Amino acid sequence: MSQEAVPEPSLPAQPTGLLQQMEMLMAALNADLSQLDADLSGPRPTPSPTDDPGPV
Repeated sequence: MSQEAVPEPSLPAQPTGLLQQMEMLMAALNADLSQLDADLSGPRPTPSPTDDPGPV
C-alpha cells in the first residue's frame, strides 16, 4: 500500500486558528449569557390570584 502525503497545516497557523475559534466561541457564549441575564432580571409579571391557589 502506498501512503499519500497529506499536507498538514503549519504549526504557527494552527494555534492562531484555534485561538480565533476560541475567541468566537467565547464571544457567542458571552452574548448568550448577557441575553439570559437580561431575560432573568427583566420585569416579571405580577401573579394573579388564580395562578397560585395556595394550600388546599
